[in-house]
Amino acid sequence: MELVGEHYYIGGISVNELCKEFDTPLYVYDSAKIESQYNRLKNAFSATKVQISYACKALTNINILKLMGKLGAHIDTVSIQEVQLALKAGFEPQLIMYTPNCVNIDEIKKAVSFGVKINIDNISILEQFGHEYGDSYPVCIRLNPHIMAGGNNKISTGHIDSKFGISIYQLRHLQRVIAKDNIKVVGLHMHTGSDILDVEVFLRGAEIMLENAKDFPNLEFIDFGSGFKVKYHQDDNTTDIELLGEMLSKRFNEFCKSYGKELTLVFEPGKFLVSESGYLLVRANVIKQTISTVFVGVDSGQNHLIRPMFYDAYHHITNVSNPHGIMRIYTVVGYICETDTFGWDRKLNEVCEGDILAIHNAGAYGFSMSSNYNSRYRPAEVLVHEGKAHLIRRRETLDDLLSTQISIEL
Repeated sequence: MELVGEHYYIGGISVNELCKEFDTPLYVYDSAKIESQYNRLKNAFSATKVQISYACKALTNINILKLMGKLGAHIDTVSIQEVQLALKAGFEPQLIMYTPNCVNIDEIKKAVSFGVKINIDNISILEQFGHEYGDSYPVCIRLNPHIMAGGNNKISTGHIDSKFGISIYQLRHLQRVIAKDNIKVVGLHMHTGSDILDVEVFLRGAEIMLENAKDFPNLEFIDFGSGFKVKYHQDDNTTDIELLGEMLSKRFNEFCKSYGKELTLVFEPGKFLVSESGYLLVRANVIKQTISTVFVGVDSGQNHLIRPMFYDAYHHITNVSNPHGIMRIYTVVGYICETDTFGWDRKLNEVCEGDILAIHNAGAYGFSMSSNYNSRYRPAEVLVHEGKAHLIRRRETLDDLLSTQISIEL
């Protein structure tokens, strides 16, 4: 979002005009930022054979998936529904990785029927898969490297108490299962968490993966997950993608040489690609001063963006309507019937009722984690692409809330 004179713009389009045309609350995504992030990651690993697979759980609108396909990304999915969305978006099955957790074998069989890549993260399911398919359907194995990483314990997925992956200490058992049914393992995968700042964490995980990869003779790729930290606060540090690209590419190429063939290095970023592209535009309904706090109550809440309440996540907030006003201290809250705070004690240009506020970094896990709590409608979504604003999801109505309900006589 850029301030030019008296007005803010997203992708060259006035935020005020977007709100006038599509109303608030409103999710807006800038395709140019998504493309920039994709190219930055791709370029950082230009020294090796790299494939970027978009972790679509971050934002599953089918138009975002189409954009990723146009950029050259593959798709990482975690549910059979995401697999179907990716197919609907035009992805060939071999470009889709399905990495479920705690699902039964029937859902995995359905994914096999679609022809997508399968990533298995527990021995029980691997045994069932092997009994069913033997060596006829290649698989990827998700390992747990036992590394504590991530910006919040709720998004740390590679530690010893995590439900994700097969422990590296179970490899002898894992190899027995693979051998018994002659399972063809073509990929290894790990994902240690989100919001990882330290490049050394990635490199430490990579060493664990590469050390164990030597025992899998049929590999075609190694997937290092993602978790790159993006900028939420003005003073935030972020993952040094260029340094990681330089160091990991060199180590990966060395491994490929010793392994005897060129493998593909895979990353599956979600937040890194879409977070900074997105804004939740809301309107100030009321300015409420209590004995201790000045609240800005807006026409949205945790039903639309739950990250601040769920993860204690910081999202920068800008008063779009008064960009040069005097700075005052506000707490920005929602309209849900419990405490739903977007930001405590924020310095904002003076806010009046009716002003438009932009909540930044709302592209990832914003709409995708939204709900109809309090029977509120979920907002519309707009994609700004090549200078035009495209409505890519209409605002919900009462008919949408009732569409799956069945009224009975009582």
